[in-house]
Amino acid sequence: MTSPKCVFGVTGGIAAAKASLAASMLVKACVDVHVIMTKSACEFVTPLTYRTITANPVTVDMFAEPDEWNVKHVSLAQSADVFVVAPATANLIGKVASGIADDMLTTTIMATRAPVIIVPAMNTGMYTNPIVQRNIATLTDLGYRFVGPECGRLACGDTGPGRMAEPERIVEYVLHVLEAQGRADLAGLKVVVNAGPTREAIDPIRFISNRSSGKMGYAVAGAAAARGARVTLVSGPVSLSRPEGCEIVAVESAEQMLEATVAAAADADIVVATAAVADYTPAHYSESKLKKGDGELSLELARTGDILARLGADRTSSPRVLVGFAAETDDLLANAQAKLARKNLDMIVANRIGGDDSPFGSDSNSVVILRPGHNPEPIGPASKLHIAHAILDRAISVLVD
Repeated sequence: MTSPKCVFGVTGGIAAAKASLAASMLVKACVDVHVIMTKSACEFVTPLTYRTITANPVTVDMFAEPDEWNVKHVSLAQSADVFVVAPATANLIGKVASGIADDMLTTTIMATRAPVIIVPAMNTGMYTNPIVQRNIATLTDLGYRFVGPECGRLACGDTGPGRMAEPERIVEYVLHVLEAQGRADLAGLKVVVNAGPTREAIDPIRFISNRSSGKMGYAVAGAAAARGARVTLVSGPVSLSRPEGCEIVAVESAEQMLEATVAAAADADIVVATAAVADYTPAHYSESKLKKGDGELSLELARTGDILARLGADRTSSPRVLVGFAAETDDLLANAQAKLARKNLDMIVANRIGGDDSPFGSDSNSVVILRPGHNPEPIGPASKLHIAHAILDRAISVLVD
Protein backbone atom coordinates (compact mmCIF):
# COMPACT_ATOMS: atom_id res chain seq x y z
CA MET A 1 0.00 0.00 0.00
CA THR A 2 1.40 3.40 -1.01
CA SER A 3 1.93 5.87 1.81
CA PRO A 4 -0.09 9.10 1.58
CA LYS A 5 2.02 12.08 0.56
CA CYS A 6 2.13 15.31 2.56
CA VAL A 7 3.83 18.45 1.28
CA PHE A 8 4.92 20.30 4.41
CA GLY A 9 5.63 24.03 4.08
CA VAL A 10 7.75 25.81 6.68
CA THR A 11 7.92 29.61 6.91
CA GLY A 12 10.18 31.94 8.86
CA GLY A 13 9.22 31.95 12.52
CA ILE A 14 10.55 30.70 15.83
CA ALA A 15 8.02 27.86 15.65
CA ALA A 16 9.85 26.39 12.63
CA ALA A 17 11.81 24.16 15.01
CA LYS A 18 8.63 23.10 16.84
CA ALA A 19 7.01 22.24 13.50
CA SER A 20 9.75 19.68 12.88
CA LEU A 21 8.15 17.57 15.63
CA ALA A 22 4.91 17.50 13.63
CA ALA A 23 6.83 16.43 10.52
CA SER A 24 8.53 13.68 12.53
CA MET A 25 5.22 12.45 13.95
CA LEU A 26 3.71 12.30 10.45
CA VAL A 27 6.65 10.18 9.26
CA LYS A 28 6.10 7.83 12.21
CA ALA A 29 2.44 7.60 11.15
CA CYS A 30 3.66 6.27 7.76
CA VAL A 31 3.08 9.51 5.85
CA ASP A 32 5.56 10.39 3.08
CA VAL A 33 6.57 13.97 3.99
CA HIS A 34 8.18 16.37 1.51
CA VAL A 35 9.29 19.72 2.93
CA ILE A 36 9.40 23.11 1.24
CA MET A 37 11.13 25.83 3.27
CA THR A 38 11.18 29.54 2.64
CA LYS A 39 14.57 31.26 2.79
CA SER A 40 13.45 32.98 6.00
CA ALA A 41 12.64 29.58 7.56
CA CYS A 42 16.26 28.55 6.97
CA GLU A 43 17.31 31.31 9.37
CA PHE A 44 15.57 29.42 12.20
CA VAL A 45 16.24 25.77 11.33
CA THR A 46 18.42 24.16 8.68
CA PRO A 47 17.08 22.15 5.73
CA LEU A 48 19.30 19.30 6.94
CA THR A 49 17.07 18.93 10.01
CA TYR A 50 13.99 18.32 7.92
CA ARG A 51 15.86 16.16 5.40
CA THR A 52 17.07 13.93 8.23
CA ILE A 53 13.57 13.67 9.73
CA THR A 54 11.76 12.92 6.47
CA ALA A 55 14.49 11.08 4.48
CA ASN A 56 13.44 13.22 1.51
CA PRO A 57 15.14 16.19 -0.19
CA VAL A 58 14.11 19.61 1.13
CA THR A 59 13.19 22.25 -1.44
CA VAL A 60 14.14 25.89 -0.83
CA ASP A 61 15.27 27.49 -4.09
CA MET A 62 12.68 27.69 -6.82
CA PHE A 63 15.40 27.84 -9.48
CA ALA A 64 17.74 25.14 -8.19
CA GLU A 65 18.84 22.48 -10.67
CA PRO A 66 16.32 19.60 -10.32
CA ASP A 67 17.50 16.07 -9.48
CA GLU A 68 15.15 14.72 -12.14
CA TRP A 69 13.31 16.32 -15.04
CA ASN A 70 10.02 17.79 -13.87
CA VAL A 71 8.59 21.16 -13.04
CA LYS A 72 9.23 20.95 -9.30
CA HIS A 73 6.40 23.05 -7.94
CA VAL A 74 3.90 21.38 -10.27
CA SER A 75 5.07 17.83 -9.54
CA LEU A 76 4.91 18.37 -5.77
CA ALA A 77 1.54 20.08 -6.03
CA GLN A 78 0.03 17.31 -8.16
CA SER A 79 1.37 14.43 -6.07
CA ALA A 80 0.25 15.79 -2.68
CA ASP A 81 -2.61 14.12 -0.83
CA VAL A 82 -2.52 16.91 1.76
CA PHE A 83 -0.62 20.20 2.05
CA VAL A 84 0.39 21.60 5.45
CA VAL A 85 2.00 24.95 6.24
CA ALA A 86 3.41 25.08 9.76
CA PRO A 87 4.24 27.59 10.98
CA ALA A 88 2.35 29.97 8.71
CA THR A 89 3.32 33.62 9.12
CA ALA A 90 1.09 36.62 8.50
CA ASN A 91 3.16 37.22 5.37
CA LEU A 92 2.42 33.74 3.96
CA ILE A 93 -1.29 34.00 4.78
CA GLY A 94 -1.47 37.43 3.13
CA LYS A 95 0.28 36.24 -0.01
CA VAL A 96 -1.94 33.21 -0.47
CA ALA A 97 -5.09 35.25 0.20
CA SER A 98 -3.97 37.74 -2.46
CA GLY A 99 -2.95 35.14 -5.02
CA ILE A 100 0.74 36.05 -4.85
CA ALA A 101 3.11 33.26 -5.87
CA ASP A 102 6.67 34.61 -5.67
CA ASP A 103 8.61 31.72 -4.11
CA MET A 104 8.61 27.94 -4.17
CA LEU A 105 6.15 27.53 -1.30
CA THR A 106 3.48 29.98 -2.45
CA THR A 107 3.82 28.80 -6.05
CA THR A 108 3.24 25.18 -5.03
CA ILE A 109 0.25 26.13 -2.87
CA MET A 110 -1.29 27.89 -5.85
CA ALA A 111 -0.77 24.82 -8.04
CA THR A 112 -2.12 22.15 -5.69
CA ARG A 113 -5.63 20.73 -5.56
CA ALA A 114 -4.97 18.89 -2.32
CA PRO A 115 -6.56 20.06 0.94
CA VAL A 116 -4.40 22.87 2.38
CA ILE A 117 -4.05 23.09 6.16
CA ILE A 118 -2.61 26.35 7.48
CA VAL A 119 -1.18 26.52 11.01
CA PRO A 120 -0.75 30.19 11.98
CA ALA A 121 2.01 31.32 14.33
CA MET A 122 2.75 34.98 15.01
CA ASN A 123 2.67 37.82 17.51
CA THR A 124 -0.73 38.46 19.13
CA GLY A 125 -0.91 41.97 17.70
CA MET A 126 -0.26 40.63 14.21
CA TYR A 127 -2.78 37.81 14.54
CA THR A 128 -5.55 40.09 15.79
CA ASN A 129 -4.81 42.72 13.13
CA PRO A 130 -7.99 43.20 11.05
CA ILE A 131 -6.05 42.67 7.82
CA VAL A 132 -4.77 39.26 8.97
CA GLN A 133 -8.25 38.30 10.19
CA ARG A 134 -9.71 39.36 6.85
CA ASN A 135 -7.14 37.23 5.01
CA ILE A 136 -7.91 34.22 7.20
CA ALA A 137 -11.65 34.69 6.61
CA THR A 138 -11.04 34.93 2.85
CA LEU A 139 -9.04 31.70 2.79
CA THR A 140 -11.56 29.92 5.01
CA ASP A 141 -14.34 30.87 2.60
CA LEU A 142 -12.24 29.46 -0.25
CA GLY A 143 -11.92 26.09 1.50
CA TYR A 144 -8.51 26.43 3.13
CA ARG A 145 -8.41 24.85 6.59
CA PHE A 146 -6.87 26.29 9.74
CA VAL A 147 -5.51 24.64 12.88
CA GLY A 148 -4.98 27.03 15.77
CA PRO A 149 -3.48 29.25 16.84
CA GLU A 150 -3.50 28.66 20.59
CA CYS A 151 -3.31 31.18 23.41
CA GLY A 152 -0.27 31.33 25.62
CA ARG A 153 3.06 33.00 26.20
CA LEU A 154 4.80 33.83 22.94
CA ALA A 155 8.52 34.02 22.18
CA CYS A 156 8.33 37.82 22.15
CA GLY A 157 7.03 37.83 25.73
CA ASP A 158 3.42 38.68 24.89
CA THR A 159 0.58 36.49 26.07
CA GLY A 160 -2.45 35.85 23.89
CA PRO A 161 -3.52 34.16 20.65
CA GLY A 162 -0.79 33.48 18.10
CA ARG A 163 1.05 30.49 19.51
CA MET A 164 1.38 27.63 17.00
CA ALA A 165 -0.86 24.64 17.70
CA GLU A 166 0.84 21.71 19.38
CA PRO A 167 2.33 19.10 17.01
CA GLU A 168 -0.07 16.40 18.28
CA ARG A 169 -3.06 18.57 17.37
CA ILE A 170 -1.68 19.27 13.90
CA VAL A 171 -0.91 15.62 13.17
CA GLU A 172 -4.28 14.40 14.44
CA TYR A 173 -6.09 16.74 12.07
CA VAL A 174 -3.86 15.85 9.11
CA LEU A 175 -4.58 12.15 9.66
CA HIS A 176 -8.32 12.88 9.87
CA VAL A 177 -8.18 14.75 6.57
CA LEU A 178 -6.21 11.94 4.90
CA GLU A 179 -8.59 9.26 6.18
CA ALA A 180 -11.60 11.29 4.98
CA GLN A 181 -10.01 11.99 1.59
CA GLY A 182 -12.66 12.69 -1.02
CA ARG A 183 -15.51 12.14 1.44
CA ALA A 184 -17.80 15.04 2.28
CA ASP A 185 -20.79 12.76 2.75
CA LEU A 186 -21.76 14.28 6.11
CA ALA A 187 -21.96 17.85 4.83
CA GLY A 188 -25.12 19.53 6.07
CA LEU A 189 -25.74 16.90 8.77
CA LYS A 190 -25.48 17.29 12.52
CA VAL A 191 -23.56 14.62 14.42
CA VAL A 192 -23.54 14.39 18.21
CA VAL A 193 -20.87 12.36 19.99
CA ASN A 194 -20.42 11.82 23.69
CA ALA A 195 -17.07 10.66 24.96
CA GLY A 196 -14.87 9.97 27.95
CA PRO A 197 -15.68 9.00 31.52
CA THR A 198 -17.93 10.66 34.05
CA ARG A 199 -17.03 11.50 37.63
CA GLU A 200 -19.53 10.91 40.40
CA ALA A 201 -18.62 13.02 43.43
CA ILE A 202 -18.44 11.48 46.91
CA ASP A 203 -17.16 14.60 48.65
CA PRO A 204 -15.23 17.72 47.53
CA ILE A 205 -12.11 15.58 46.97
CA ARG A 206 -13.16 12.05 46.05
CA PHE A 207 -15.16 10.68 43.13
CA ILE A 208 -16.06 7.43 41.36
CA SER A 209 -14.90 7.13 37.76
CA ASN A 210 -13.58 4.62 35.20
CA ARG A 211 -10.66 4.00 32.84
CA SER A 212 -12.08 5.60 29.69
CA SER A 213 -9.61 7.89 27.90
CA GLY A 214 -12.18 9.34 25.47
CA LYS A 215 -9.96 8.57 22.46
CA MET A 216 -12.60 6.59 20.57
CA GLY A 217 -15.23 9.29 20.90
CA TYR A 218 -12.77 12.05 19.99
CA ALA A 219 -11.77 10.05 16.91
CA VAL A 220 -15.42 9.75 15.84
CA ALA A 221 -16.03 13.47 16.40
CA GLY A 222 -12.91 14.48 14.47
CA ALA A 223 -13.74 12.07 11.65
CA ALA A 224 -17.28 13.43 11.34
CA ALA A 225 -16.01 17.02 11.22
CA ALA A 226 -13.43 16.11 8.56
CA ARG A 227 -16.29 14.68 6.47
CA GLY A 228 -18.23 17.94 6.64
CA ALA A 229 -20.62 17.45 9.57
CA ARG A 230 -21.60 19.97 12.21
CA VAL A 231 -20.32 18.19 15.28
CA THR A 232 -21.21 18.63 18.94
CA LEU A 233 -18.90 16.69 21.24
CA VAL A 234 -20.20 16.20 24.78
CA SER A 235 -17.06 15.35 26.69
CA GLY A 236 -16.36 14.06 30.15
CA PRO A 237 -13.02 14.96 31.80
CA VAL A 238 -10.20 13.82 29.49
CA SER A 239 -6.61 14.82 28.68
CA LEU A 240 -7.02 15.16 24.92
CA SER A 241 -6.73 18.05 22.49
CA ARG A 242 -10.05 19.16 21.06
CA PRO A 243 -10.81 17.84 17.58
CA GLU A 244 -10.82 20.52 14.90
CA GLY A 245 -14.21 21.78 13.77
CA CYS A 246 -16.15 20.51 16.79
CA GLU A 247 -18.26 22.33 19.33
CA ILE A 248 -17.26 21.06 22.76
CA VAL A 249 -19.68 20.77 25.68
CA ALA A 250 -17.68 19.89 28.79
CA VAL A 251 -19.45 17.90 31.49
CA GLU A 252 -18.41 15.94 34.56
CA SER A 253 -21.24 13.86 36.05
CA ALA A 254 -23.54 11.27 34.49
CA GLU A 255 -26.49 13.59 35.06
CA GLN A 256 -24.72 16.42 33.22
CA MET A 257 -23.77 14.02 30.41
CA LEU A 258 -27.39 12.93 30.03
CA GLU A 259 -28.78 16.48 29.99
CA ALA A 260 -26.18 17.76 27.52
CA THR A 261 -26.45 14.77 25.18
CA VAL A 262 -30.25 14.80 25.09
CA ALA A 263 -30.28 18.57 24.46
CA ALA A 264 -27.73 18.33 21.64
CA ALA A 265 -29.50 15.32 20.10
CA ALA A 266 -32.81 17.17 19.72
CA ASP A 267 -31.98 18.20 16.13
CA ALA A 268 -29.25 15.66 15.35
CA ASP A 269 -29.09 13.34 12.37
CA ILE A 270 -26.62 10.92 13.96
CA VAL A 271 -25.79 10.32 17.62
CA VAL A 272 -22.78 8.17 18.52
CA ALA A 273 -22.70 7.42 22.24
CA THR A 274 -19.16 6.30 23.08
CA ALA A 275 -19.01 7.74 26.61
CA ALA A 276 -18.34 5.42 29.54
CA VAL A 277 -21.12 6.82 31.71
CA ALA A 278 -21.23 5.71 35.34
CA ASP A 279 -24.14 3.38 36.03
CA TYR A 280 -24.23 4.40 39.69
CA THR A 281 -23.59 7.58 41.67
CA PRO A 282 -23.31 8.15 45.44
CA ALA A 283 -26.81 8.55 46.85
CA HIS A 284 -25.57 11.19 49.29
CA TYR A 285 -22.91 13.81 48.61
CA SER A 286 -20.89 15.05 51.58
CA GLU A 287 -20.25 18.81 51.53
CA SER A 288 -17.26 18.18 53.83
CA LYS A 289 -14.38 15.79 53.30
CA LEU A 290 -15.17 12.36 54.71
CA LYS A 291 -12.64 11.69 57.45
CA LYS A 292 -10.87 8.38 57.66
CA GLY A 293 -12.17 6.33 60.57
CA ASP A 294 -11.09 3.11 62.19
CA GLY A 295 -13.75 0.96 60.54
CA GLU A 296 -15.00 0.29 57.03
CA LEU A 297 -16.73 2.92 54.91
CA SER A 298 -19.96 2.04 53.15
CA LEU A 299 -21.37 4.06 50.27
CA GLU A 300 -24.98 3.88 49.21
CA LEU A 301 -25.20 4.11 45.42
CA ALA A 302 -28.13 5.23 43.29
CA ARG A 303 -28.78 4.37 39.64
CA THR A 304 -27.94 7.07 37.11
CA GLY A 305 -30.12 7.99 34.13
CA ASP A 306 -29.77 5.89 30.97
CA ILE A 307 -28.85 8.11 28.02
CA LEU A 308 -29.34 5.51 25.28
CA ALA A 309 -32.65 4.31 26.71
CA ARG A 310 -33.85 7.91 26.84
CA LEU A 311 -32.87 8.61 23.24
CA GLY A 312 -34.14 5.27 21.96
CA ALA A 313 -37.50 5.47 23.71
CA ASP A 314 -39.14 7.60 21.01
CA ARG A 315 -37.67 6.95 17.55
CA THR A 316 -40.37 8.99 15.81
CA SER A 317 -38.26 12.06 16.49
CA SER A 318 -34.55 12.70 15.98
CA PRO A 319 -31.88 11.39 16.06
CA ARG A 320 -32.38 9.57 12.78
CA VAL A 321 -29.48 7.19 13.56
CA LEU A 322 -28.59 6.12 17.09
CA VAL A 323 -25.30 4.29 17.68
CA GLY A 324 -24.32 2.78 21.01
CA PHE A 325 -21.22 1.07 22.40
CA ALA A 326 -20.95 -2.09 24.48
CA ALA A 327 -17.77 -2.80 26.44
CA GLU A 328 -17.89 -6.37 27.75
CA THR A 329 -15.61 -8.80 29.55
CA ASP A 330 -17.78 -11.86 28.82
CA ASP A 331 -20.24 -13.03 26.15
CA LEU A 332 -19.43 -10.06 23.93
CA LEU A 333 -21.83 -10.69 21.06
CA ALA A 334 -24.74 -11.94 23.18
CA ASN A 335 -24.59 -9.00 25.56
CA ALA A 336 -24.17 -6.49 22.73
CA GLN A 337 -27.06 -7.99 20.75
CA ALA A 338 -29.31 -7.79 23.81
CA LYS A 339 -28.36 -4.14 24.37
CA LEU A 340 -28.99 -3.34 20.70
CA ALA A 341 -32.58 -4.58 21.01
CA ARG A 342 -33.23 -3.32 24.54
CA LYS A 343 -32.14 0.23 23.82
CA ASN A 344 -33.83 0.37 20.39
CA LEU A 345 -30.57 1.23 18.59
CA ASP A 346 -29.75 1.29 14.91
CA MET A 347 -26.24 0.01 15.53
CA ILE A 348 -23.98 -1.04 18.37
CA VAL A 349 -20.20 -1.22 18.48
CA ALA A 350 -19.01 -4.04 20.72
CA ASN A 351 -15.51 -4.28 22.09
CA ARG A 352 -13.98 -6.66 24.58
CA ILE A 353 -12.26 -5.24 27.66
CA GLY A 354 -10.01 -6.77 30.24
CA GLY A 355 -6.83 -8.77 29.78
CA ASP A 356 -3.81 -7.66 27.79
CA ASP A 357 -5.77 -6.25 24.83
CA SER A 358 -7.87 -3.72 26.70
CA PRO A 359 -8.64 -0.68 24.48
CA PHE A 360 -8.55 1.84 27.35
CA GLY A 361 -5.98 4.54 26.56
CA SER A 362 -4.84 2.78 23.39
CA ASP A 363 -4.74 4.33 19.92
CA SER A 364 -6.04 1.09 18.38
CA ASN A 365 -8.91 -1.28 18.98
CA SER A 366 -10.78 -4.32 17.68
CA VAL A 367 -14.57 -4.08 17.51
CA VAL A 368 -17.60 -5.87 16.15
CA ILE A 369 -20.39 -3.80 14.59
CA LEU A 370 -23.90 -5.18 15.02
CA ARG A 371 -26.95 -3.97 13.09
CA PRO A 372 -30.46 -5.43 12.96
CA GLY A 373 -30.77 -7.74 9.98
CA HIS A 374 -27.00 -7.87 9.34
CA ASN A 375 -24.32 -10.37 10.26
CA PRO A 376 -21.83 -9.24 12.94
CA GLU A 377 -19.00 -7.31 11.27
CA PRO A 378 -15.55 -7.51 12.91
CA ILE A 379 -13.23 -4.54 12.32
CA GLY A 380 -9.62 -4.43 13.41
CA PRO A 381 -7.20 -4.57 14.96
CA ALA A 382 -7.01 -1.06 13.53
CA SER A 383 -6.45 2.50 14.62
CA LYS A 384 -9.34 4.17 16.40
CA LEU A 385 -9.30 6.73 13.58
CA HIS A 386 -9.92 3.98 11.02
CA ILE A 387 -12.64 2.46 13.19
CA ALA A 388 -14.26 5.89 13.61
CA HIS A 389 -14.63 6.25 9.84
CA ALA A 390 -15.95 2.69 9.57
CA ILE A 391 -18.63 3.51 12.16
CA LEU A 392 -19.62 6.63 10.24
CA ASP A 393 -19.74 4.67 6.96
CA ARG A 394 -22.28 2.28 8.48
CA ALA A 395 -24.26 5.12 10.07
CA ILE A 396 -24.59 6.78 6.67
CA SER A 397 -25.79 3.51 5.16
CA VAL A 398 -28.55 3.43 7.80
CA LEU A 399 -29.56 6.98 6.80
CA VAL A 400 -29.94 6.07 3.14
CA ASP A 401 -31.65 2.67 3.68
